Amino acid sequence: MARFWVCAAGAGFFLASLVLHSRLCGSPVLRNFAFRISWKSEKVASYRLDLSWPKYSDYFTGATFCVAVDSLNGLVYVAQRGDNIPKVLVFTEDGYFLRAWNFTVDTPHGMFAASTLHEQSVWITDVGSGSYGHTVKKYNTFGDLVQVLGTPGEKGTGLNPLQFDNPAELYVDDTGDIYIVDGDGGLNNRLIKLSQDFMILWLHGEKGTGPAKFNIPHSVTLDSSGRVWIADRGNKRIQVFDKDTGEWLGEWKSCFTEEGPSSVRFTPDGKYLIVAQLNLSRLSLLAAPPVGSIGDCSVISTIQLPDQVLPHLLEVDRKTGAIYVAEIGAKQVQKYVPLNSFVPAFGA
Repeated sequence: MARFWVCAAGAGFFLASLVLHSRLCGSPVLRNFAFRISWKSEKVASYRLDLSWPKYSDYFTGATFCVAVDSLNGLVYVAQRGDNIPKVLVFTEDGYFLRAWNFTVDTPHGMFAASTLHEQSVWITDVGSGSYGHTVKKYNTFGDLVQVLGTPGEKGTGLNPLQFDNPAELYVDDTGDIYIVDGDGGLNNRLIKLSQDFMILWLHGEKGTGPAKFNIPHSVTLDSSGRVWIADRGNKRIQVFDKDTGEWLGEWKSCFTEEGPSSVRFTPDGKYLIVAQLNLSRLSLLAAPPVGSIGDCSVISTIQLPDQVLPHLLEVDRKTGAIYVAEIGAKQVQKYVPLNSFVPAFGA
């Protein structure tokens, strides 16, 4: 059996192990997973793989590019690519399959579930070259198309009307404001903030290596302190902005010398930033900075996945703290459950 390590900084640690079920190479493979967990003033967040999620992995019939979680209703959405397959799968948080839909989805890239007491919706960024591509689309929970941003089937750089070229991901704040990273290798390298009625509030849109410039902005998330975090994948860094003004606050680079981040999300208590690195097949837990300071990035622990798993985008359940990872190489979504409890999520 192969052994894979979850390494952590810090002097003290303990080891735990579990069995990892993988669908690589077309058949189930059993592997040991060892966790090495840092101890400082308190126990660092640690995880175990939920082998029971989903109940049947045969529902994954394409390359799974993204996953979204409706924490309020306990739903998990998975978007996959392929010919003549359902593009969106809907599961319960316990792993039971509910339904699938395929309408007006060409080539999904990113996904976000916006869930409040007043509205439940699913947003998808579509990078396809067909009649539905180069758009950011809003659906209800049953797959009915509600809103289209961009010009379907036509890539572009325009702002009025708004156009996209390979929009990578989005994040919808609890206020309804929308943050979009546009440019997974396309014409654009932009971060756009829209109001809930789709007016541009601010944007950064220049390709480059300097502050507030991008090279393949790939993922976006918010913290509870009003900061916007961007996985600037091509520049091997994370950039941080003020969500109200768009002011550049700083960057993290030292943690990404091997490869840039492909996905960023916070744990529900806001203490850690979870980062995926696609080609390294690695998940990292980084210490979140205090309010008023960005500082330097610090890797607390890592989960080294088997080669060619390729974790693309991930999502965190803001109630339970569970991590769902969309793996395009393994063609599956896996769920990691926290071993210790979290403070309730902001806004939850």
